[in-house]
Amino acid sequence: MRIPKLISATLLALFISAVLPKAEANPVKYKGSESSSKGKHIVFIASDHEYRGEETLPALARILAKHHGFDCTVLFGLDENGEVKAGESNIPGLEALETADAAIFFTRFQALPDDQMKHIDAYLNRGGPVMGLRTSTHGFKYGKIESAFSKYDFQAKTEGYEKGFGHQVLGQTWVGHYGKNHQQLTRIVVIPEKTDHPILTGVEKVMHAHAGGYNAVPADDWNILTMAQPLMSMEPTAEPDASKPPMASEWTREYAGANGEKGRVFTSLYGASEDILDKSYRRMLVNATYWMLGMEDQIKADAPIGFVGPYKPNTFRGGGYARGVKPAMYDGFESQIPANNNTGAAPQPKKKKKK
Repeated sequence: MRIPKLISATLLALFISAVLPKAEANPVKYKGSESSSKGKHIVFIASDHEYRGEETLPALARILAKHHGFDCTVLFGLDENGEVKAGESNIPGLEALETADAAIFFTRFQALPDDQMKHIDAYLNRGGPVMGLRTSTHGFKYGKIESAFSKYDFQAKTEGYEKGFGHQVLGQTWVGHYGKNHQQLTRIVVIPEKTDHPILTGVEKVMHAHAGGYNAVPADDWNILTMAQPLMSMEPTAEPDASKPPMASEWTREYAGANGEKGRVFTSLYGASEDILDKSYRRMLVNATYWMLGMEDQIKADAPIGFVGPYKPNTFRGGGYARGVKPAMYDGFESQIPANNNTGAAPQPKKKKKK
Protein backbone atom coordinates (compact mmCIF):
# COMPACT_ATOMS: atom_id res chain seq x y z
CA MET A 1 0.00 0.00 0.00
CA ARG A 2 1.41 3.38 -1.04
CA ILE A 3 1.58 6.15 1.55
CA PRO A 4 0.04 9.42 0.31
CA LYS A 5 2.65 12.06 -0.45
CA LEU A 6 1.21 14.43 2.17
CA ILE A 7 1.42 11.84 4.92
CA SER A 8 4.86 10.75 3.74
CA ALA A 9 6.17 14.32 3.87
CA THR A 10 4.63 14.82 7.29
CA LEU A 11 6.28 11.71 8.65
CA LEU A 12 9.58 12.83 7.16
CA ALA A 13 9.26 16.26 8.77
CA LEU A 14 8.53 14.69 12.13
CA PHE A 15 11.53 12.40 11.74
CA ILE A 16 13.85 15.29 10.86
CA SER A 17 12.60 17.42 13.76
CA ALA A 18 13.23 14.52 16.12
CA VAL A 19 16.78 13.78 15.04
CA LEU A 20 18.11 17.12 13.78
CA PRO A 21 18.65 18.82 17.18
CA LYS A 22 20.71 15.84 18.30
CA ALA A 23 22.73 15.90 15.07
CA GLU A 24 23.40 19.61 15.42
CA ALA A 25 24.52 19.13 19.02
CA ASN A 26 27.12 16.62 17.92
CA PRO A 27 30.71 17.62 18.59
CA VAL A 28 32.98 18.93 15.86
CA LYS A 29 35.58 16.31 14.99
CA TYR A 30 38.82 16.91 13.15
CA LYS A 31 40.61 13.78 12.04
CA GLY A 32 44.37 13.98 12.28
CA SER A 33 46.22 14.03 8.99
CA GLU A 34 47.12 10.47 7.99
CA SER A 35 50.59 11.56 6.89
CA SER A 36 51.42 12.73 10.42
CA SER A 37 48.97 10.74 12.55
CA LYS A 38 49.89 10.72 16.25
CA GLY A 39 47.25 8.21 17.32
CA LYS A 40 46.18 10.56 20.14
CA HIS A 41 42.74 12.00 20.86
CA ILE A 42 42.36 15.51 22.33
CA VAL A 43 39.05 16.90 23.62
CA PHE A 44 38.50 20.68 23.66
CA ILE A 45 35.87 22.11 26.02
CA ALA A 46 34.77 25.66 25.17
CA SER A 47 32.23 27.67 27.14
CA ASP A 48 33.29 30.99 28.63
CA HIS A 49 31.36 34.25 28.65
CA GLU A 50 33.86 36.81 27.43
CA TYR A 51 37.18 35.78 25.92
CA ARG A 52 35.84 33.86 22.92
CA GLY A 53 37.03 30.40 23.85
CA GLU A 54 34.49 29.15 21.30
CA GLU A 55 36.75 30.72 18.65
CA THR A 56 40.17 29.97 20.12
CA LEU A 57 39.63 26.24 20.64
CA PRO A 58 38.32 25.14 17.22
CA ALA A 59 41.11 27.16 15.60
CA LEU A 60 43.71 25.45 17.80
CA ALA A 61 42.09 22.05 17.18
CA ARG A 62 42.36 22.49 13.41
CA ILE A 63 46.05 23.33 13.69
CA LEU A 64 46.73 20.28 15.85
CA ALA A 65 44.74 17.99 13.55
CA LYS A 66 45.83 19.22 10.12
CA HIS A 67 49.47 20.04 10.83
CA HIS A 68 50.25 17.65 13.68
CA GLY A 69 48.09 14.58 13.23
CA PHE A 70 46.06 14.66 16.44
CA ASP A 71 42.41 13.56 16.41
CA CYS A 72 40.50 16.47 17.90
CA THR A 73 36.96 16.73 19.29
CA VAL A 74 35.60 20.21 20.05
CA LEU A 75 32.65 20.69 22.41
CA PHE A 76 30.72 23.93 22.91
CA GLY A 77 28.22 25.40 25.32
CA LEU A 78 24.89 25.18 23.49
CA ASP A 79 21.47 26.78 23.92
CA GLU A 80 18.12 25.02 23.55
CA ASN A 81 18.32 25.41 19.76
CA GLY A 82 21.67 23.67 19.50
CA GLU A 83 23.45 26.96 18.79
CA VAL A 84 26.72 28.01 20.41
CA LYS A 85 26.05 30.23 23.42
CA ALA A 86 29.18 31.42 25.14
CA GLY A 87 29.22 30.50 28.82
CA GLU A 88 26.16 28.26 28.63
CA SER A 89 26.23 25.45 31.22
CA ASN A 90 25.20 22.81 28.73
CA ILE A 91 28.01 21.00 26.91
CA PRO A 92 26.70 17.89 25.12
CA GLY A 93 29.19 15.25 24.04
CA LEU A 94 31.45 15.16 27.09
CA GLU A 95 31.43 11.36 26.92
CA ALA A 96 34.21 11.93 24.35
CA LEU A 97 36.51 12.27 27.36
CA GLU A 98 36.27 8.51 27.85
CA THR A 99 38.74 8.03 24.98
CA ALA A 100 40.67 11.28 25.45
CA ASP A 101 44.44 11.32 25.83
CA ALA A 102 44.36 15.02 26.75
CA ALA A 103 41.77 17.71 27.54
CA ILE A 104 41.97 21.44 26.85
CA PHE A 105 39.63 23.68 28.87
CA PHE A 106 38.42 27.20 28.15
CA THR A 107 35.52 27.48 30.57
CA ARG A 108 34.09 29.99 33.02
CA PHE A 109 31.54 29.62 35.83
CA GLN A 110 30.13 26.36 34.52
CA ALA A 111 27.36 24.62 36.50
CA LEU A 112 27.02 21.58 34.29
CA PRO A 113 24.28 19.04 35.00
CA ASP A 114 25.57 15.92 36.73
CA ASP A 115 25.05 13.69 33.69
CA GLN A 116 27.54 15.89 31.80
CA MET A 117 29.91 16.74 34.63
CA LYS A 118 30.39 13.08 35.50
CA HIS A 119 32.54 12.68 32.38
CA ILE A 120 34.89 15.49 33.41
CA ASP A 121 35.03 14.04 36.91
CA ALA A 122 35.94 10.59 35.56
CA TYR A 123 38.64 12.07 33.33
CA LEU A 124 40.22 13.97 36.21
CA ASN A 125 39.96 10.96 38.51
CA ARG A 126 42.20 9.04 36.12
CA GLY A 127 44.74 11.85 36.04
CA GLY A 128 44.40 12.77 32.37
CA PRO A 129 46.63 15.58 31.03
CA VAL A 130 45.05 19.04 31.20
CA MET A 131 45.58 22.43 29.58
CA GLY A 132 43.64 25.34 31.09
CA LEU A 133 43.33 28.75 29.40
CA ARG A 134 42.37 32.12 30.88
CA THR A 135 39.08 31.84 32.79
CA SER A 136 39.47 28.12 33.37
CA THR A 137 41.00 29.05 36.73
CA HIS A 138 37.39 29.79 37.67
CA GLY A 139 35.93 27.34 35.21
CA PHE A 140 33.15 26.03 37.49
CA LYS A 141 30.66 27.74 39.77
CA TYR A 142 27.76 25.95 41.43
CA GLY A 143 26.93 28.34 44.23
CA LYS A 144 23.60 27.20 45.69
CA ILE A 145 22.95 24.72 42.89
CA GLU A 146 22.94 21.20 44.27
CA SER A 147 25.39 18.93 42.49
CA ALA A 148 27.39 15.80 43.20
CA PHE A 149 30.33 17.69 41.70
CA SER A 150 30.16 21.02 43.56
CA LYS A 151 33.72 20.43 44.79
CA TYR A 152 34.90 21.77 41.42
CA ASP A 153 33.48 25.23 42.23
CA PHE A 154 36.20 27.90 42.17
CA GLN A 155 35.26 28.85 45.74
CA ALA A 156 34.76 25.30 47.00
CA LYS A 157 35.37 24.64 50.67
CA THR A 158 35.30 20.86 50.27
CA GLU A 159 37.88 19.36 52.59
CA GLY A 160 40.80 18.10 50.57
CA TYR A 161 39.59 19.88 47.43
CA GLU A 162 39.54 23.50 48.52
CA LYS A 163 39.10 26.14 45.79
CA GLY A 164 38.03 23.54 43.28
CA PHE A 165 39.26 22.75 39.79
CA GLY A 166 41.30 25.90 39.38
CA HIS A 167 43.38 25.42 42.50
CA GLN A 168 43.52 21.63 42.61
CA VAL A 169 44.24 20.99 38.92
CA LEU A 170 45.49 24.18 37.24
CA GLY A 171 47.29 25.47 40.33
CA GLN A 172 45.27 28.64 40.94
CA THR A 173 41.67 29.70 41.33
CA TRP A 174 40.39 33.19 40.43
CA VAL A 175 42.56 35.92 41.94
CA GLY A 176 41.71 39.08 40.01
CA HIS A 177 42.61 41.38 37.13
CA TYR A 178 46.05 42.92 36.90
CA GLY A 179 45.51 45.08 33.84
CA LYS A 180 42.62 46.62 31.90
CA ASN A 181 41.07 44.82 28.96
CA HIS A 182 41.18 46.80 25.69
CA GLN A 183 43.33 49.47 27.32
CA GLN A 184 46.48 47.60 28.28
CA LEU A 185 48.20 45.12 26.01
CA THR A 186 50.04 42.38 27.91
CA ARG A 187 53.69 41.66 27.13
CA ILE A 188 54.60 38.03 27.88
CA VAL A 189 58.32 37.41 28.34
CA VAL A 190 60.08 34.05 28.51
CA ILE A 191 62.09 33.61 31.71
CA PRO A 192 65.72 33.38 30.51
CA GLU A 193 66.49 30.35 32.67
CA LYS A 194 63.57 28.45 31.09
CA THR A 195 64.40 28.90 27.40
CA ASP A 196 65.45 25.25 27.15
CA HIS A 197 62.08 23.94 28.31
CA PRO A 198 60.44 21.90 25.51
CA ILE A 199 57.30 24.07 25.59
CA LEU A 200 59.39 27.11 24.63
CA THR A 201 61.07 25.47 21.64
CA GLY A 202 61.01 27.92 18.75
CA VAL A 203 59.11 30.49 20.84
CA GLU A 204 60.25 34.11 20.64
CA LYS A 205 61.40 35.64 23.91
CA VAL A 206 58.61 38.22 23.77
CA MET A 207 54.91 37.67 22.95
CA HIS A 208 51.85 39.89 23.23
CA ALA A 209 48.34 39.12 24.45
CA HIS A 210 45.32 41.34 23.80
CA ALA A 211 43.73 40.23 27.06
CA GLY A 212 44.47 42.41 30.06
CA GLY A 213 46.69 41.07 32.82
CA TYR A 214 45.56 38.53 35.42
CA ASN A 215 46.88 38.24 38.93
CA ALA A 216 48.95 35.20 39.82
CA VAL A 217 49.93 33.84 43.22
CA PRO A 218 52.64 31.24 42.53
CA ALA A 219 52.74 28.01 44.49
CA ASP A 220 55.85 25.96 45.24
CA ASP A 221 54.91 23.30 42.69
CA TRP A 222 54.66 25.70 39.75
CA ASN A 223 57.35 25.56 37.08
CA ILE A 224 56.93 29.13 35.84
CA LEU A 225 57.91 29.60 32.19
CA THR A 226 56.88 33.19 31.43
CA MET A 227 56.08 36.51 33.06
CA ALA A 228 53.39 38.98 31.98
CA GLN A 229 53.78 42.75 32.00
CA PRO A 230 50.79 45.08 31.46
CA LEU A 231 51.62 47.95 29.10
CA MET A 232 50.32 51.51 29.14
CA SER A 233 48.37 51.15 25.88
CA MET A 234 47.41 48.55 23.27
CA GLU A 235 50.61 49.17 21.30
CA PRO A 236 53.39 46.54 21.54
CA THR A 237 55.95 49.34 21.86
CA ALA A 238 54.15 51.00 24.78
CA GLU A 239 55.89 51.56 28.08
CA PRO A 240 55.28 49.05 30.86
CA ASP A 241 52.86 50.00 33.61
CA ALA A 242 55.28 50.88 36.42
CA SER A 243 52.57 50.24 39.03
CA LYS A 244 52.29 46.60 37.93
CA PRO A 245 55.52 44.57 38.04
CA PRO A 246 55.59 41.35 35.97
CA MET A 247 53.42 38.45 37.13
CA ALA A 248 53.64 34.74 36.30
CA SER A 249 51.55 33.97 33.22
CA GLU A 250 52.28 30.39 32.07
CA TRP A 251 53.40 27.45 34.13
CA THR A 252 53.41 23.68 34.36
CA ARG A 253 52.63 21.39 37.28
CA GLU A 254 51.17 17.97 38.06
CA TYR A 255 47.96 16.96 39.79
CA ALA A 256 46.94 13.61 41.19
CA GLY A 257 43.93 11.57 40.10
CA ALA A 258 41.79 9.52 42.47
CA ASN A 259 44.23 6.63 42.45
CA GLY A 260 47.28 8.83 42.76
CA GLU A 261 48.13 8.72 39.06
CA LYS A 262 49.80 12.01 38.08
CA GLY A 263 48.59 14.14 35.19
CA ARG A 264 50.64 16.84 33.50
CA VAL A 265 49.16 20.35 33.50
CA PHE A 266 49.89 23.47 31.46
CA THR A 267 48.15 26.66 32.59
CA SER A 268 48.01 29.96 30.72
CA LEU A 269 46.27 33.04 32.07
CA TYR A 270 45.75 34.16 28.48
CA GLY A 271 44.43 32.56 25.27
CA ALA A 272 41.64 34.91 24.19
CA SER A 273 40.55 34.75 20.54
CA GLU A 274 42.88 37.61 19.57
CA ASP A 275 45.77 36.36 21.71
CA ILE A 276 46.42 33.41 19.40
CA LEU A 277 47.10 35.80 16.52
CA ASP A 278 50.57 36.09 18.07
CA LYS A 279 52.56 33.34 16.34
CA SER A 280 54.83 32.58 19.28
CA TYR A 281 51.95 32.40 21.72
CA ARG A 282 50.22 30.01 19.34
CA ARG A 283 53.40 27.92 19.02
CA MET A 284 53.66 27.74 22.80
CA LEU A 285 50.15 26.22 23.00
CA VAL A 286 51.00 23.67 20.31
CA ASN A 287 54.23 22.74 22.09
CA ALA A 288 52.40 22.51 25.42
CA THR A 289 50.02 19.97 23.87
CA TYR A 290 52.93 17.72 22.94
CA TRP A 291 54.49 18.19 26.37
CA MET A 292 51.39 17.33 28.40
CA LEU A 293 51.04 14.15 26.33
CA GLY A 294 54.64 13.19 27.16
CA MET A 295 55.65 13.69 23.52
CA GLU A 296 58.15 16.51 24.03
CA ASP A 297 60.78 14.61 22.03
CA GLN A 298 58.64 15.30 18.93
CA ILE A 299 58.50 19.09 19.35
CA LYS A 300 60.14 20.95 16.47
CA ALA A 301 61.10 24.63 16.48
CA ASP A 302 59.89 25.08 12.89
CA ALA A 303 56.76 22.91 13.05
CA PRO A 304 53.80 24.43 11.16
CA ILE A 305 51.44 26.54 13.27
CA GLY A 306 49.53 28.43 10.59
CA PHE A 307 45.76 28.74 10.86
CA VAL A 308 43.77 26.17 8.92
CA GLY A 309 40.94 27.90 7.10
CA PRO A 310 40.10 31.59 7.60
CA TYR A 311 40.48 32.83 11.18
CA LYS A 312 39.02 36.29 11.84
CA PRO A 313 38.39 36.53 15.58
CA ASN A 314 35.75 38.78 17.04
CA THR A 315 36.98 41.27 19.61
CA PHE A 316 36.34 39.66 22.97
CA ARG A 317 33.84 41.18 25.39
CA GLY A 318 31.18 39.93 27.74
CA GLY A 319 28.22 38.63 25.76
CA GLY A 320 29.96 39.43 22.47
CA TYR A 321 29.77 35.98 20.92
CA ALA A 322 28.68 35.24 17.35
CA ARG A 323 24.96 34.46 17.19
CA GLY A 324 23.35 31.79 15.05
CA VAL A 325 26.37 29.48 14.99
CA LYS A 326 25.85 25.73 15.13
CA PRO A 327 28.81 23.42 15.69
CA ALA A 328 28.31 21.76 12.29
CA MET A 329 29.32 25.06 10.67
CA TYR A 330 32.88 24.28 11.73
CA ASP A 331 33.02 20.82 10.22
CA GLY A 332 35.98 20.31 7.91
CA PHE A 333 38.97 22.62 7.54
CA GLU A 334 37.74 25.31 5.17
CA SER A 335 34.98 27.23 6.97
CA GLN A 336 35.67 30.56 8.61
CA ILE A 337 36.17 30.74 12.38
CA PRO A 338 34.07 32.37 13.71
CA ALA A 339 31.22 31.70 11.31
CA ASN A 340 30.06 35.33 11.50
CA ASN A 341 30.54 38.62 13.31
CA ASN A 342 26.92 38.94 14.40
CA THR A 343 27.91 39.47 18.02
CA GLY A 344 24.80 41.34 19.12
CA ALA A 345 24.84 44.22 21.55
CA ALA A 346 26.93 43.91 24.66
CA PRO A 347 24.79 43.95 27.81
CA GLN A 348 24.68 47.45 29.24
CA PRO A 349 24.42 48.15 32.96
CA LYS A 350 21.13 49.66 34.04
CA LYS A 351 21.34 53.32 34.88
CA LYS A 352 20.12 54.31 38.30
CA LYS A 353 17.31 56.79 38.32
CA LYS A 354 18.15 60.14 39.80
CA LYS A 355 16.25 60.88 42.97
